Amino acid sequence: MARPRILVVGAGFGGVECVRRLERGLQPGEADIALVAPFSYQLYMPLLPQVASGVLTPQSVAVSLRRSRKHRTRIIPGGAIGVDPKAKVCVIRKITDEVVDERYDYIVLAPGSVTRTFDIPGLLDNARGMKTLAEAAYVRDHVIAQLDLADASHDEDERASRLQFVVVGGGYAGTETAACLQRLTTNAVRQYPRLDPKLIKWHLVDIAPKLMPELGDKLGLSALEVLRARGIEVSLGVSVAEAGADKVTLTDGRVLPCRTLIWTAGVTASPLVATFDAETVRGRLAVTPEMTLPGFDGVFALGDAAAVPDLAKGGGAVCPPTAQHAMRQGRRLADNLIAALRHKPLEPYVHKDLGLVVDLGGKDAVSKPLGIELHGISAQAVARGYHWSALRTNVAKARVMTNWMLNAIAGDDFVRTGFQSRKPATLRDFEYTDAYLTPEQVREHTASMTARG
Repeated sequence: MARPRILVVGAGFGGVECVRRLERGLQPGEADIALVAPFSYQLYMPLLPQVASGVLTPQSVAVSLRRSRKHRTRIIPGGAIGVDPKAKVCVIRKITDEVVDERYDYIVLAPGSVTRTFDIPGLLDNARGMKTLAEAAYVRDHVIAQLDLADASHDEDERASRLQFVVVGGGYAGTETAACLQRLTTNAVRQYPRLDPKLIKWHLVDIAPKLMPELGDKLGLSALEVLRARGIEVSLGVSVAEAGADKVTLTDGRVLPCRTLIWTAGVTASPLVATFDAETVRGRLAVTPEMTLPGFDGVFALGDAAAVPDLAKGGGAVCPPTAQHAMRQGRRLADNLIAALRHKPLEPYVHKDLGLVVDLGGKDAVSKPLGIELHGISAQAVARGYHWSALRTNVAKARVMTNWMLNAIAGDDFVRTGFQSRKPATLRDFEYTDAYLTPEQVREHTASMTARG
């Protein structure tokens, strides 16, 4: 009798925790496990702003999927672009662009999310994201390049546009990105005696009326005060009307000369969700508390792509798309999948939110662990302690701790690697959201596959 085939889509927090739990919980030969992931590492995304600012090296936040000598999982290097739940086939585009079909008996959907964009003229061609490791590295190169180019220019208008930076999104990603990169440019400008530090201007823009409302009014105000004390101009209730190559037009009519627009205005579930004719909640698959997809045999979903009921809060709430929920959902889902294989009852996911941490760089941070509001050094200790403990391997922990200590002792470095000098590295270049198939295309694809025999 053939062994059941388990296919896990996505190597984020949820997918990796699910695979690790499956490897430990399944008996040898009980099932075959495959993981679909474009890269052979798990990215610790909350630390990307520190990669962009150079505090951490890219390798520090990329945890290899192949470190365990006991792993039984086959890793398929690519991305899922469609699923036919009736035929139980997942269509995968490998990193070579070859399209292959992977059959499954059980599928775990953990494809994560993509950057949420809007129909704003010039946005995809001129804005940069902070969703991937490559984007963080490119953003760092680009920001330092603007200092180099401004220092070499005799044109005052060019200098003004290269030394003005706009970050859109007042959530955690945007706030931390603006804070960390502003600190980088403030320290870097000392190495550019021809540049007036007053010309460097950072803007943080968000359509919401408050900065990081999830933190509460007190801590949100504390973060706002830290940013403004550093000289970052925070504009709330405002967004981008048009993004040009050398200027940004805001919805309040202001036109900012700017060659650096960093877009972090939220995320939306992976387009893979749309390949299912299934009920969604704000774009996320509506799953049961056990993380099964109603009406679809053998389909589980979690993380950013699934609206998992938050039983700890009740009242119809769903779990927020955060790392702490994704990791714990991955473990519970693996236990439920093993239970399904063994014809045992499934258990619902229940977890009380542990709180939120926001690292603003240097000695500044705001945190709310278990509802306790902190700011300053104590909040920084909690934020970094939480991130450090969440890293999956001792090697990653050692690298991150070493980087933090080296940065504290030696300060920032301002090396520009130069690998992005001939590439725009904008939003259009990274997330490949146009690669996914429609439900009809998936069905046609699997039908033709069956016809070919």
